[in-house]
Amino acid sequence: MGAEVFIFITMFAVPFGIAYLYFTTRNKERLALIEKGVDATLFDHGRKDAPPIWKVLILNLALLLMGIGAGVMTGGLLSTGLGLDEDIAMPGSIFLLAGTGLLVGFFLTRKMDKS
Repeated sequence: MGAEVFIFITMFAVPFGIAYLYFTTRNKERLALIEKGVDATLFDHGRKDAPPIWKVLILNLALLLMGIGAGVMTGGLLSTGLGLDEDIAMPGSIFLLAGTGLLVGFFLTRKMDKS
């Protein structure tokens, strides 16, 4: 009984602790920079000419899902056509093609960012 309660409390305490440390540290850094007289535009992270984040997320998610689908098809073809063990063919091809999809998404995002 004690382990379940500990795990349940930890599931909520760890994200809270990380968020608390992140925001308090960020606040202290900003206050120290403001005291030194640094320009406030330093805190403006977003570039005005950058593509919207939702476009980047949709592009990468679409390419990831296409890579997973192609990996499932390739794994099926490898297991039936070449007689490869399905336990090896499926995860290997899924991870390989999903990673390839994310890599393509990275390069397309970089190209979209330049233009």
